[in-house]
Amino acid sequence: MTEEEARKLEKENAILKEQLAMKDQRIEELEAYLMRAVLRIEELERRLGKDSHNSSKPPSSDGLGRKPGKQRKKSEKRSGGQKGHPGNALLQVLVPDEVVSHRPTHCEACQFDLHQEKGNVKESRQMHDIPEIRLQVVEHQVEEICCPACQHLTRARFPSAMAAPAQYGPHVQSLAVYLSQFQLLPLARTCEVLEDLCQCHLSEATVVHWIGEAARQLEPTIEHLKSLLIASPFQHADETGIRIKGLLHWVHVNATHWLTLYGWHRKRGHEALETMGIWPHFHGRAMHDRWASYDRYACAHSLCGAHLLRDCLFVSEQEKQPWAQEMFDLLMAMSKAADHWRAQEAKAIPKAERDGWIAQYFAVLASGFGRHLAQAPPSNSTMPKKRGRKKQDASKNLLDALLQRAENVLHFLDDLSVPFTNNQAERDLRMIKVQQKISGTFRSTEGATAFCTIRSYLSTMRKQGRSMLGAMAAVFAGTPFPIAWEPK
Repeated sequence: MTEEEARKLEKENAILKEQLAMKDQRIEELEAYLMRAVLRIEELERRLGKDSHNSSKPPSSDGLGRKPGKQRKKSEKRSGGQKGHPGNALLQVLVPDEVVSHRPTHCEACQFDLHQEKGNVKESRQMHDIPEIRLQVVEHQVEEICCPACQHLTRARFPSAMAAPAQYGPHVQSLAVYLSQFQLLPLARTCEVLEDLCQCHLSEATVVHWIGEAARQLEPTIEHLKSLLIASPFQHADETGIRIKGLLHWVHVNATHWLTLYGWHRKRGHEALETMGIWPHFHGRAMHDRWASYDRYACAHSLCGAHLLRDCLFVSEQEKQPWAQEMFDLLMAMSKAADHWRAQEAKAIPKAERDGWIAQYFAVLASGFGRHLAQAPPSNSTMPKKRGRKKQDASKNLLDALLQRAENVLHFLDDLSVPFTNNQAERDLRMIKVQQKISGTFRSTEGATAFCTIRSYLSTMRKQGRSMLGAMAAVFAGTPFPIAWEPK
């Protein structure tokens, strides 16, 4: 072989090595692309696997063809009232508004005239009905009297509430605002109902004006309500999205079984909580989900068990982690045990039983962490590298939360006054979503503020057993009902 042929072979060999290297690089790029595609597909499958039973998504997002599994087992009892149930029939009142007597006119046997004879009531039946609804018009007249001593004409004054020649009274105003702000009727339908029921010919602008007037009257009451919530030993908190002038905003709720306070903000997190003014001054215990903004505050925290149960179901079903189903069953058993001892009027679960539950809890966590380590990819994995902190899967996130926040999860075992779930806040927020579906988005920030103010007052009154219409009528009379302190 000549020197020229050797150089030619070396050159061809170098070209082949370069081509091979390019092919190897291309194969690595394709492998990385394939791995990213696989990870993306898995992420999309996890998203598609979420519904209302294993995540915080609302049932309305499940779709018509989707029937998520229920956490509660079907009862063996038949639907309806059970055997031995006393029932709840309509009862007669002691003092009826009107009595109608039915007397026989002639004797059944001999046809003797009985009109003048005395009778005895043998049986009575009562009909409960609504009288004809109509406006009652009361005319106020002021008189002018000439003084016989000095001939000066003295004229009386109208009551302060009488500001126009003809106007609607506080009961019509309260009914309109109640229908709009509590029963969530759109403004047009509110006017239709009042016209059909009471022959009130109202405009939507009039109802809007009454809503704003009620909100202004309630401002001192809301400030007092806020102070009571701050002083409460325990509260629930949650948030949900709303639309104001077409843009996403957030309604936040702070509530107990006795009090409710709503507020809206453009943001969902820390800035909104600071603006509402409850969290910076609250030093009791708060029940909420795992939204990180709540954890910035120094009060005691409890995590909602319902959210944890849904997270466990998701990890069990989508990531096929058996420990998650074990944790789901354990948390459900703990909740039933707490209900049992709460029914016995105990303050806490007995120490021996409580320690057993705690031991089982950490045993399930140990099993979960062990399985996670066994399934972790090796350090020389071909998975593509990404900048920043490595994203954890849902299983590891849940394990970390259950371990690091065990006291927040399990405190309901030590204090039975603390519920297992945050259902109180979720129930209070549910009607906000109903309002958005029925009445649509808020057209102004003033309307959203008035809604939160009036709804806070009426929800609190409902929890305290007060009449809704009576509470609204008191607002338009200038003396809103006082808010009672939470009973022990």
